[in-house]
Amino acid sequence: MRPPGVPVTVLCLLLCATGCAAGPSLEDRDTVTAAPGDSRRLTVGSAGFTESDLLAQMYALLLQEAGFRTEILSVSNRELYEPALERGQIDVVPEYAATFADWLNAKANGADAPTVGSPDPARTMTALRALAGPRGLTVLDAGRAVDQNAFAVTAAFAAEHRLKTLSDLGATGLPIRLAAGDECVSRPYCAPGLKKVYGIDVTAVDPKGVGTTPAKQAVQNGQDQLVLTTTTDATLDDFGLVLLADDKRLQNADHIVPVVNRARAGSERVTRALDRLNTVLTTADLAHLNEQVDSWRRLPEDVARNYLVDKGLVRG
Repeated sequence: MRPPGVPVTVLCLLLCATGCAAGPSLEDRDTVTAAPGDSRRLTVGSAGFTESDLLAQMYALLLQEAGFRTEILSVSNRELYEPALERGQIDVVPEYAATFADWLNAKANGADAPTVGSPDPARTMTALRALAGPRGLTVLDAGRAVDQNAFAVTAAFAAEHRLKTLSDLGATGLPIRLAAGDECVSRPYCAPGLKKVYGIDVTAVDPKGVGTTPAKQAVQNGQDQLVLTTTTDATLDDFGLVLLADDKRLQNADHIVPVVNRARAGSERVTRALDRLNTVLTTADLAHLNEQVDSWRRLPEDVARNYLVDKGLVRG
């Protein structure tokens, strides 16, 4: 666990002290083609936000149940924790399939490279594994839980206009003010996509952020009609909001996947341990777990353990 009082920036410096500038070369065949490893002690990485903390805790507990010793390291910057994963300073991280595929693609081919993540989970996973393999990383199977962009309206607005999907909203022809981040104006999966794919008449983007309290309040009080948030947002009920289904699959497949350093954690035993979560954890489950931490102020490690015990995945 991160030592009390030690900020993430210090941990980042500690990671760098052991070789930030080096890391395994893609030409180093001994590194990238090493046999799948099975280290007895594994470090699980967290990106430092609630959901990532919860997933890291669950991964650690599942690995402990399988006989490994584990510790959790929180590093909030992907630019630091991904190279640490390649070097084996971190052995396992929870990631998001499409987002991580595009990130690795940009790292390999430049920031202007065409995106490889897509709404198709199978195609996204194929692209991700092709990019991860040469870096000595193994991407395990994706589970049922998905954390991707989503759009919500008030429950009253949905009932009034009989809305269940984004297609339903487009069919109404209503002018829609969208509360979102300012980048939504140009992002293909945001305002332009809503217009092109669903025919939604987005008249303005209110730059209040993605899933922030001010953004949700703007929809709650009628200033805006639609808010950009995520599928695992734990606070929608607090604002009287409901998600509209992305029925034409505008959003990319950001299924949650464990990514491991193959040389240290690429064994079948690690895979079996982490795969046990795949058929159990759902998007709704993850939203509820986030809620317990963010709204009920419970500790991620307690929430994670209670969930796994309740599902029969670890002993109480």
